[in-house]
Amino acid sequence: MLDPELLERITVRRAELDELEEQLAEVRAERDELAIAERVLERVSEQLAVERASATPTPGQVGRQAVMLIPHRAPSVEEDTLPPDYQRIIAAVRQAAGPIMAREVGEVVGVDVSMRAKLEPLRSKLVRLHHPPMTRKTATRRGSARA
Repeated sequence: MLDPELLERITVRRAELDELEEQLAEVRAERDELAIAERVLERVSEQLAVERASATPTPGQVGRQAVMLIPHRAPSVEEDTLPPDYQRIIAAVRQAAGPIMAREVGEVVGVDVSMRAKLEPLRSKLVRLHHPPMTRKTATRRGSARA
């Protein structure tokens, strides 16, 4: 016959081992969840990197007209993310030897400068480029490229 004290110790030890086994199962389940979360994070990071790399301007809708949305500028955003019209405007401003008027930019990019109404959209684009500092204005209201 077995000693009752020994049987008690065996029973206590089994209970401890059962508890440890439950904890181990919980830890393994959490580890599996973390592995899945890491894979999801990697995929999302890759997708974001691809989206940022191909950050082409997307058309929007204003008053039933399709318009090109200008991306928010940050120090890391380059000019090539701008729509082609804006890229041509910046190139024209950079080609100028010094400060340049909206009319002169219009002549370079091919806008009809004979009518003031044709210059206003170009002028507003220049203003939009000025606020996120891609260009700057001088005291004579002429624009020039930021260095």
